Amino acid sequence: MPLWQRGQSTSSEALVRTLYHEHGNALLAYATRLTGDRWTAEDVVQETLLRAWRHADVLSEANGSIRGWLFTVTRNIVTDRARMRAARPAEVTAVLDTASDTSVGDHSQRIVDSMAALDALEQLSEEHRAVVVVLYVRGLSAPEAAEVLGIPVGTVKSRAHRAMLTLRNLMSAVPTSHEVATR
Repeated sequence: MPLWQRGQSTSSEALVRTLYHEHGNALLAYATRLTGDRWTAEDVVQETLLRAWRHADVLSEANGSIRGWLFTVTRNIVTDRARMRAARPAEVTAVLDTASDTSVGDHSQRIVDSMAALDALEQLSEEHRAVVVVLYVRGLSAPEAAEVLGIPVGTVKSRAHRAMLTLRNLMSAVPTSHEVATR
């Protein structure tokens, strides 16, 4: 006997009420664990019940566990939402205020900064430069850098710290284009 006929009228409202009464709390707890967000989980449970209403003909114990079907639908909805978010490009909102946007102006400062950074890198010892390149240019983590360089993770971290201090000192001595223009 289908679930919605168990002592209830055959209305769709009775079906959804019965499903929610019998399985709502468990579905909400499960969806919350999957999504990590109570509000999103409530939307998922609502969508699950909507799909159950649309497929009321398959909701009978003779066709298998109703609760199992509901949990599967819930998991599929969460998975579909995650895939949808991953497939969509991230939205970027940029407010361009040309009066305060310094990148629109003179491109020469970036060139000066690049040349100064390269010069400062050349002044580092080979060991420090190698750590900086592996961590910041190649983007590896400290454990990955340690493996590539064949040194302990602690050594990678201490060399990176020392190299960054040296680079900061070297770069602070480089004048900006504004400082050069006002001289």
